[in-house]
Amino acid sequence: MKLFPLFADLQGRRVVVVGGGEVAARKAQVLLEAGADVQVGAPALAPELAGLAAEGRIRHLPGEFRAEWLDDAWLVVAATDDRAVNAAVSRAAAQRRVFSNVVDDAELSSFQVPSIVDRSPLIVAISSSGVAPVLARRLRERVESLFDHSLGALAGLAARYRPRIRERRPDLKQRRRFYDWLLDGPVAGLLRQQQPAEAERVLNDALDAPEDASQGSVVLVGAGPGDPGLLTLKALRALNEADVILYDRLVSPAVLALARRDAERVAVGKRPGEDHDATQARIHALLAEHARAGRRVVRLKGGDAFIFGRGGEELEYLRAQGVRYEVVPGITAALACAAYAGIPLTHRDHAQSVRLVTAHCREDEDSLDWPGLAREHQTLAFYMGVGQLETLSARLIGHGRSGATPFALIENGSRPEQRVVTGQLADLAGVARSHEVRAPALLIVGEVAGLARQLHWFGAYQEGRREPLAA
Repeated sequence: MKLFPLFADLQGRRVVVVGGGEVAARKAQVLLEAGADVQVGAPALAPELAGLAAEGRIRHLPGEFRAEWLDDAWLVVAATDDRAVNAAVSRAAAQRRVFSNVVDDAELSSFQVPSIVDRSPLIVAISSSGVAPVLARRLRERVESLFDHSLGALAGLAARYRPRIRERRPDLKQRRRFYDWLLDGPVAGLLRQQQPAEAERVLNDALDAPEDASQGSVVLVGAGPGDPGLLTLKALRALNEADVILYDRLVSPAVLALARRDAERVAVGKRPGEDHDATQARIHALLAEHARAGRRVVRLKGGDAFIFGRGGEELEYLRAQGVRYEVVPGITAALACAAYAGIPLTHRDHAQSVRLVTAHCREDEDSLDWPGLAREHQTLAFYMGVGQLETLSARLIGHGRSGATPFALIENGSRPEQRVVTGQLADLAGVARSHEVRAPALLIVGEVAGLARQLHWFGAYQEGRREPLAA
């Protein structure tokens, strides 16, 4: 190792920052957060530093750098744009055996300031030994995505309860299992949900209960339409913490590939022609079974679980069974498919509202508000409508929507095989047959759909033509 990693306790200790500009202000702010007694030496201070000095949070050492500024200092940071001054700071620090950092100059520095991921009391520091700061920043960004901000509260809770955990779980193996449960189970979930009092209650109950009484939990995760880049950070974390993943048919392999390697994967997606209610009941039973066995379960659903995804029914069942759960929203198909097709769902000139509609209801399609759906200056996004296109176009036109209204069919939205087919509402069914459009496909109806011709940017685009008339 070129550098020895070190976390320094600077509480109340004198640290000198040489320089009065924006870079010095950033360094001073971080040092203040660490509790240091910050003194800033410079002829003049930038507004942010001047404000800190006026508030008494830092002390200003006016004038050009003087070596005696470093007397009694623990650290010094040189943040001027004059290398000669920075070199003088470095020499004075070395003479006094004070560690020094010269910003963006590893040669003159005796310590490096790492890229920091702050989940206090948990701190992650990343250094490239000063040779590749951009790489260190890039790695920090990736690490940031892995750790929820509630992790600091979890670490603090574990620290407070450490003596009691040792008392209640004296065996080392027991204690390790308990800490695994604490980090992966309902306590962590409740802290993510901003319910610290409930998290502490659950922790106390678990400590008072026999060791094998800890219950698992379910995370209802929206996987988005297929592009793994659209997965949220919380969804990615849930996939990497899962013991079991129950996933639907439309969840893309690319999203599943991001999950923890040793997680059990169970395909539970509904298929055309089967009894969907019976399948849903089986999904409910599996969720409860795995959670009661102490596992962390991810229920992974395409798009967003609360948009035509029966997510509400699953939560109702879990609540009735006393199983803990949380929800991670996903990007629903209407938002993602429209964006990837270059179609703005609202537009000042064309649409002032959006309606999300499913072609599959408990009753038949006549339960839909066709007069309302046929009004102009709104965008309609139909889910699961490929098998109902003829009916959809006929009902809309029959209730007053113009047959010349643009439509866009977005097949496999956001995936590498995405295809957008456009046309006019009167030709919808014929165009879909001519181009052999297949599910999964989202139908967008409204003036905004016509913008796909100019604004499409991803995947294939085809202008619709009707089937030729039979001779």
